[in-house]
Amino acid sequence: MKSEKTTEDYLEAMLMIKQHNGYVRSIDVAQHLGVTKPSVTYTTKRLKEKGLIVMDKDNYITITEAGMEIAEKILNRHKTLTAFFISIGVDEEIAKEDACRIEHDISAETFNALCRYIESNDPKKE
Repeated sequence: MKSEKTTEDYLEAMLMIKQHNGYVRSIDVAQHLGVTKPSVTYTTKRLKEKGLIVMDKDNYITITEAGMEIAEKILNRHKTLTAFFISIGVDEEIAKEDACRIEHDISAETFNALCRYIESNDPKKE
């Protein structure tokens, strides 16, 4: 389970960095996640072996299609959970931290039910 969470955290971070900077480097991932460069080197090697990322000759990271599926799913969960927690009165920083913990463990069934609940209670739809 820890390996899966790490994979999801790294891919989500890479997607967020890509959206912000337009490119992804190992040093950016280390800074974003608050981990060491050797940790990023180790994990990116595993992600490459799984076919989830590729690195060019200048060590810029590209998320593969398979990696992007995971990254987008986790980022969507993170954003949805954060917004929901804020909407029910949770402090933004706590909401982000809790969303980060929950995004990996929540079942698809529960997440989908939460999305339906949010959608059905959206005041913009009235």
